Amino acid sequence: MKVSGTRFRTIWLKGDDPGVVQVIDQRKLPHAFKVLELRTVEDCRAAIQDMTVRGAGLIGATAGYGMYIAALTSPEKGTRAFIEKAAEILVATRPTAANLAWAVNRQLAAIRACPTREESVKAALSTAAAIADEDAESCRRIGGHGKEIIIEMARKKRGGTIHILTHCNAGWLAFVDYGSATAPIYAAFDAGVAVHVWVDETRPRNQGASLTAWELGQHGVPHDLITDNAGGHLMQHGLVDLVLTGADRVTRNGDAANKIGTYLKAAAAKDNGIPFYVALPSSSFDFGRVDGVKNIPIEERDSGEVRFVAGKTADGKIETVQICPDTTPARNWGFDVTPARLITRLICERGVCEASEAGILGLFPEEKT
Repeated sequence: MKVSGTRFRTIWLKGDDPGVVQVIDQRKLPHAFKVLELRTVEDCRAAIQDMTVRGAGLIGATAGYGMYIAALTSPEKGTRAFIEKAAEILVATRPTAANLAWAVNRQLAAIRACPTREESVKAALSTAAAIADEDAESCRRIGGHGKEIIIEMARKKRGGTIHILTHCNAGWLAFVDYGSATAPIYAAFDAGVAVHVWVDETRPRNQGASLTAWELGQHGVPHDLITDNAGGHLMQHGLVDLVLTGADRVTRNGDAANKIGTYLKAAAAKDNGIPFYVALPSSSFDFGRVDGVKNIPIEERDSGEVRFVAGKTADGKIETVQICPDTTPARNWGFDVTPARLITRLICERGVCEASEAGILGLFPEEKT
């Protein structure tokens, strides 16, 4: 995607130093665009943990490059033990997104097949690059499949504007490029379809307000920021044609974990007869789990994210302020699970399918047991 006319991915190797991974510091957006350098496994762990990088695909890509850094910085003796420990550290950072462990395990398989440290470094580098490139390509294909859904809606609406509701940020900032939920929006917009996006603010970290709105603005897509609780009202009054979200993990039976509040949007969409689509790359599927409500681990984050908010003051300063009494405790679950019965369809790089085991395995027959 482009930022002020310049093309960027969310993660890349520094041109003059292939031992340094560069990422966009998403904590600074939308008020500043900063690039951060990751040089150690600890840098990668911290970037994932504190949400310098976030979103299922980008977490996976960062972990992939973190494993490359582990191989590159490993000692001559004890290389394998050093890399295995790095894998444990990276996997432990955030539990909900499937892409994290998937990327680390893919790197481990590649590295374990190498007899020497030098070969391990080469394999880790090529695997990290492949993870990033495949993520971007998967999202591009998701855009193509989802575009057709939006085009068909516009045809039935006789060319009227298609109003799409999003939740959180499943855009290019959450992946390596294009995004999952935003990819169909960008593709449809670029194809000349009149689209408008209702952007949920997405408390507590406000990724919709700070990231999705920024992205859409950079691309020129018409949008309006709304409070999280406004979505049901808009649906009741016929102002939403489609709800389109991403997912951090989707089970074998089609249950989808996504940013907290997604389940409520799905329930409101069901009540109002509005299609609810979930877009994700295949790396976000968890074929080993069923019943997402019972079996998907839900991350609980620091209560400070609920008790404090950051923003720009009238004089242009970035400040953090407390929004509750000093003694008020808070809880902060990062995700919820939308049951498959509330999901109209899943969109991935292989196509569109029902949110069911039969539907998913129709696209992924190799996962049948």
